[in-house]
Amino acid sequence: MAAVTVPTNPRAVTRADVARYAGVSTSVVSYVVHDGPRPVAAATAARVREAIRVLGYRPNASAQALRTGSSKMLGLIVPELENPFWSELAVEVTHAAAARGYDVLLANSDGDARQERERLRSLSARQVDGVIVTSILTRPDLSTVTDPGLPMVLLNTFFEVPEYASIGVDALGGALDGTRHLIEHGYRSVGLVMGHTGSMELREQGWMRALRQADLPDGPIVRTDFTRRGGYDAGLRMFADGSGPRSVFVSSDMQAIGVMRALWELGLRVPEDVAIVSFDGTAEADYTNPQLTTVRQPTGAMAVAAVDRVLGLDADNQWHRDLVPAELVVGASCGCDVRR
Repeated sequence: MAAVTVPTNPRAVTRADVARYAGVSTSVVSYVVHDGPRPVAAATAARVREAIRVLGYRPNASAQALRTGSSKMLGLIVPELENPFWSELAVEVTHAAAARGYDVLLANSDGDARQERERLRSLSARQVDGVIVTSILTRPDLSTVTDPGLPMVLLNTFFEVPEYASIGVDALGGALDGTRHLIEHGYRSVGLVMGHTGSMELREQGWMRALRQADLPDGPIVRTDFTRRGGYDAGLRMFADGSGPRSVFVSSDMQAIGVMRALWELGLRVPEDVAIVSFDGTAEADYTNPQLTTVRQPTGAMAVAAVDRVLGLDADNQWHRDLVPAELVVGASCGCDVRR
């Protein structure tokens, strides 16, 4: 093999340098790096990998994206990674993307509309092949998107947003089932702990519809943050004076955990004194004491639908809204086995 000068700066190493060092063509180097599309003899591939190791070659993803027209990268914006639901949904999106040969750039908006706009600007400027947005806004502000043709899907939206492909759970039906579950087990007073949404959201509508169908009066409502602390504060407000309802539907698992802490401090037992059904179905719901009965959002199915849509795998209905059903998962907090 002829002597080859090894660049001292790894960033200066090119595919041509690797090819010269290994004594092969640049195409063969590309086939080894990208595992195709053509096969390479094992001995030749080993020689190329040794050249890559010695030279410290790092493929230029940006250059590859320019050549192929695809970065094989999707952007994902979530409002709050501290919330287990958003974390679990993000993991499912990365799994769904990986199964299709894509990586995911994850951005956290911290539940702030300004940061959400900035994350959209940043991701669209990075030549991602599409963006999946879980927005805090009913209609996200896309004014900062640098590429107007960028494929985009709204994930976990509770309402249809005209002109946008969206994936959402049947929150009204799920809340209806969760509240009806409490009513069917004999509870005649069902309160609601509802996160701040700015309007009557589908979970609240489902709770109210269940009460109307059972000819029951509306229980008390406490509106609070979608956090454990928010649920804790709501629990104290709803039950501290001893006149609280016999059961309560809670709009998230995190809030429900806070409510359970407040009830414990007030000397009230779950479910013997107050029964609880929550919404989300995160892994945390499996490890409360007692185990939460919860309306589970199918994060895996939602993630797959969002990735397929943003990649155009369902191009015939590009702007259609996909609505996936929620599932009532019965634990022990609902009090099914408690005599009233």
